[in-house]
Amino acid sequence: MYTFSNKLKIASYILMAVGVVGIAIGFASMPHTVEDAKAIVASHGDGHGEGHGESQAAGHGEEASHGTASNDHGTEETHGEGHDASHDEHLLHQLQNKPWAALYVAAFFFMMIALGVLAFYAIQRAAQAGWSPLLFRVMEGITAYLVPGGIIVVVILICSVAHMNHLFVWMDPEVVAHDELIQGKVGYLNGPFFIARAIIFLGGWILYREFSRKFSLAQDEASDNSNFKKNFRISAGFLVFYLVTESMMSWDWIMSVDPHWFSTLFGWYVFASMFVSGITVIAMVTIYLKSRGYLKEVNDSHIHDLAKFMFGISIFWTYLWFSQFMLIWYSNIPEEVTYFVTRIEDYRLPFFGMVAMNFLFPVLLLMNSDYKRLNWFVVMGGIVILAGHYIDIFNMIMPATVGDQWFIGLPEISAVLFFAGLFIFWVFRALTKAPLQPKRNPFIEESRHFHY
Repeated sequence: MYTFSNKLKIASYILMAVGVVGIAIGFASMPHTVEDAKAIVASHGDGHGEGHGESQAAGHGEEASHGTASNDHGTEETHGEGHDASHDEHLLHQLQNKPWAALYVAAFFFMMIALGVLAFYAIQRAAQAGWSPLLFRVMEGITAYLVPGGIIVVVILICSVAHMNHLFVWMDPEVVAHDELIQGKVGYLNGPFFIARAIIFLGGWILYREFSRKFSLAQDEASDNSNFKKNFRISAGFLVFYLVTESMMSWDWIMSVDPHWFSTLFGWYVFASMFVSGITVIAMVTIYLKSRGYLKEVNDSHIHDLAKFMFGISIFWTYLWFSQFMLIWYSNIPEEVTYFVTRIEDYRLPFFGMVAMNFLFPVLLLMNSDYKRLNWFVVMGGIVILAGHYIDIFNMIMPATVGDQWFIGLPEISAVLFFAGLFIFWVFRALTKAPLQPKRNPFIEESRHFHY
């Protein structure tokens, strides 16, 4: 049985405590009036996002002045002032969104790791893979985080529906009233249906995880393979449910922050991101447990196979990223290409840096077969991959929610620290609940003697 070390437990507590304090400070420093928002922008001087926002405000002011000079009756002046006031209100909403968006990005990122592991676990069960049964308990421990992590994400979504933030612009009745495109989507994009879908998605994922875990533990004490067969059947069925709900989840929870934009590749793109992140965490947790004297029968070939998946899915992610980018950029349809124009203009460093971290680094670090057997090399590559996919989620959410007022500051770092601490605590506590090695899996001997 695994014992949760006090050092790791204390480290998780510290991460959560520091994270909570930072998140609280982020929300406390959130502007409440337009004047507060302008003061925050001015205080940041010529920062990349803030300077751009300030120049926009100045531009609107110049338009208003021009309107005053050119029209004695004040018609253009009134229009300019109204446009300027609208911009100021938009700026306020962006800065108010910053702590919410930071919290949402980190919450979704860690939740998607658990969901990616759940998909990988179900695939191993449905395929009746012979190499992976020794890793099943690690996967089951990581997927335990889906309960608190998923619930937190849904709570943030409920807060959005309750108008506690402005993350999803289609939830604002005033915006919808003046936007014909969003009006055409209200049958799908409406608060009650949105939350109902979220509960169905999360409920289905958690139900599969709990039943699969139950059958997995029961198989250890059984005298036949009936529980193994049950796990096979529910895993095959779950994969159908997962493919549908994961795609819809990516439309709802991420793509709808940009309700005018859509991509038919987006569900697969998000899946690739969560899948490679989940496999990376399986490898890193397995390596950690081996370093502590557990999982002695897990050998270099198991780590090698996990690293192959990390390498292969990184290439798959890059293929989807390039396909989505190239097709949209080449067609040059304004309402589609604006998604990438915004990110290239205002998020150039994280946008292109994320591509380098999620493609170039995995290729350079993990292409060589021998390197895939070096634990420290796999961990180093894994850290880069996880950081890259956090930035990927950051790039998906931030442009539509905070616009050009972004920077990696206290709210972003604190949210990552809090959810990292919660993830570590929940996963490693779950690993203490059952022996780390299954006993009666029909393929356990094949897994023990697995060599590449």
